[in-house]
Amino acid sequence: MTRKSFLLVAAAALSCVVSCGGNHNDYDASGTFEAEEVTVSSEADGRIIELNVTEGSLLYAGQEYGLIDTVQLYLQKRRIEAGIQAALTKKVDVTVQTASLSQRIEVNKKERKRVKNLIDAKSANQKQLDDLNSSISILESEYEATVASLNQANAAIDAEVLSLQTQIEQVNERLARCRVTSPITGTVLVRYAKAGELTGAGRPLFKVADVSNMTLRAYISASQLADVKLGQSVTIYADDSGKGQREYQGRVSWISDAAEFTPKTIQTRDERVNLVYAVKISFVNDGYVKIGMYGDVKFR
Repeated sequence: MTRKSFLLVAAAALSCVVSCGGNHNDYDASGTFEAEEVTVSSEADGRIIELNVTEGSLLYAGQEYGLIDTVQLYLQKRRIEAGIQAALTKKVDVTVQTASLSQRIEVNKKERKRVKNLIDAKSANQKQLDDLNSSISILESEYEATVASLNQANAAIDAEVLSLQTQIEQVNERLARCRVTSPITGTVLVRYAKAGELTGAGRPLFKVADVSNMTLRAYISASQLADVKLGQSVTIYADDSGKGQREYQGRVSWISDAAEFTPKTIQTRDERVNLVYAVKISFVNDGYVKIGMYGDVKFR
């Protein structure tokens, strides 16, 4: 190889190194990829009967994937239901209980009518009518008092039944908490428990994340704020295992309203910047971007 040819090859190589190494400076910001992560914890105490989740499996929001022992709660519910039935048997039919008094009142009223007719015919005296009026008045007072007493007793039983029904609703709520569901549609990142283990309220069972809709948390300087706004369409770049970079279209979904010191793991366009603003850029993941990977963004 002649000296001239060598110099041309060297110059070309140096040009490639400079151009390839300078691409990073074209990015407006860098950051790491994040996803919405939710730690699903137990809401009940007891033994885990089922927990059908494995790391990497896809879960759907609202679907049941586990069950915690419900035997004691079920027995408690049966006992309360028996109490309701027992209370209802104590209720009385007011009409039946007062039928005798109602009949006596009707008989006396018919007698009073007959006596009035006799008085008109000069065949009976006023005292007989007065006695009947007094008897009817006493019976009606007794009837009203009996009805009021029976209604009061029935109302107390109704209140007792209502209280027991509220207890059943509470048990039903606790039974529902024994069913383990996923609050979001996502992929299981970590499983903390297994079927057969004892658990308690608040103990983590598994962690799930929505990796189909992810965000890039990047940092920009104060001078870049004028170029960024909510809803703005931007271009995201993610490393592709040494093969280059994958390109995604994203949208600015959040801009911090407070400055913070540049994180040690983040490089901004101007490395001399000390104070930066965090921004989040949402995008649809095709499955290649993983949580914690580094990414770059161009705002223009």
